Amino acid sequence: MRAPESRRRSLPRVLATAGLAALLGGCVGVQVPKLPAGDLPAQWHNSPKLGARPDLTGWWKHFRDPQLDALVERALRDNPGIAGAAWKLRAARALEDASAARFKPHANFGTLEQPNPENTANYFQAGFDATWEFGLFGRSGASAHIASANSGAAAAELQSARVSLVAEVAREYLQLRAAQRDRALLQSAAQTAQRTVQLLSVREHLQMASRLDVAHARAAAAAADARLAGTGAAISQHAQTLALLLGTSEPNPAWLAPAPLPQLHAGDVSALPADLLRTRPEIRYAQAQVLKAAGELGIAKAALYPRLALASSLSFSALVTGHTKLGGVNDTFAIGPIIDIPLFDRGQRRAVRDARADQLQAALLTYRQAVLQGAAEVETSLANLHASKQRLRAADAAVAATQQGVRLSETLQGLGQADAIEIDHASAASIDAEVTLNQARLAHALAYVALYKALGGAPLPPAGHASATAPGISPGRDPHP
Repeated sequence: MRAPESRRRSLPRVLATAGLAALLGGCVGVQVPKLPAGDLPAQWHNSPKLGARPDLTGWWKHFRDPQLDALVERALRDNPGIAGAAWKLRAARALEDASAARFKPHANFGTLEQPNPENTANYFQAGFDATWEFGLFGRSGASAHIASANSGAAAAELQSARVSLVAEVAREYLQLRAAQRDRALLQSAAQTAQRTVQLLSVREHLQMASRLDVAHARAAAAAADARLAGTGAAISQHAQTLALLLGTSEPNPAWLAPAPLPQLHAGDVSALPADLLRTRPEIRYAQAQVLKAAGELGIAKAALYPRLALASSLSFSALVTGHTKLGGVNDTFAIGPIIDIPLFDRGQRRAVRDARADQLQAALLTYRQAVLQGAAEVETSLANLHASKQRLRAADAAVAATQQGVRLSETLQGLGQADAIEIDHASAASIDAEVTLNQARLAHALAYVALYKALGGAPLPPAGHASATAPGISPGRDPHP
């Protein structure tokens, strides 16, 4: 059967329209600006000269504490906030895939049934229709950039949640262990203070000590008891916060069993490339916002030009009278371009274009601010890590000196040149030095945690899950070649 003459004549017009669309689509593109460069420091002023390379995906393992490793792994698996961010990323990726199909041919099938006012006949129509919007003048590329940016922002938010979660689990666990160590030391200090009160009370009774000496000893004992009382609340608070981070309402009783504060092995950082800063999720998020702003500007520019599409339809219609009697049955076929040309809108489209251009400049400045803020946080964290190590060394030396004082007091007691009260004073000084050392170890460990949080250190989602890498923008590179 030969095609109708009208269809044969329409074919050249359709081909011409498609060819023009391809030509326009190839000539117009979306321009994504280069990211600001030169804001990363040439070198870190507070970076130690000796140490290990940074381990962004397993930095907490340098504490060599299996329980901490297990807590981090469980938190990443069970924390509701992480799960919610992962679902948001999954949704963004699905919408990105859907956006890619927007400028591809679409086909639909539908029916229409409409009775006449007298209800004596019924008009019925069924058919296929297809549309293909070409996405010219940058519409297709701009839409792809927006979808990719939304997906990248969701990925950055997921990784930011993972970074914060790992850091908070490590912080709470370290503070829990430090509080347990403080409690053990302060219990010993309180016992020593009470023993001193008893010895001085006996001496007062023998008129070998004054009432003032006893009063001072009792005041010191009361202060030791007060310091001890605060450790119980701290232990409970850190254990409960750990439970919250792991997505449970009750702390594990095993956490409350006293355990030593894990010591940091290879905690210094020597080779710290400045470009490593771009791994921060906040910077990746700012990159995605630049890409999104560029896409929105591309859409606004494309709105100044005609919107072209190709449409076709094939329909069958019939008039139904009575119960089963059919009237005339007709079939129609049509194909041709759809053209939407903006003519006069009192400058609204141009105003939107100018606003989107300003928003793109704002996004570029926000990206630069994110880089500067990240650099400042890393530099501050490096300085704190360096200072905490110096404090740790001084505290170690103080403990060694006070322990030597205890040994000398015991030697003098054996020679009859010192008594039990002098040994208690030396023991109290040694305990205070160990409390200071415990706090110095905690401060050094927390400074290490803060550094890797500033760097954006955390494991990436497992294989098979949505990646935390922002699509469309590579870390440390411009968002386009």
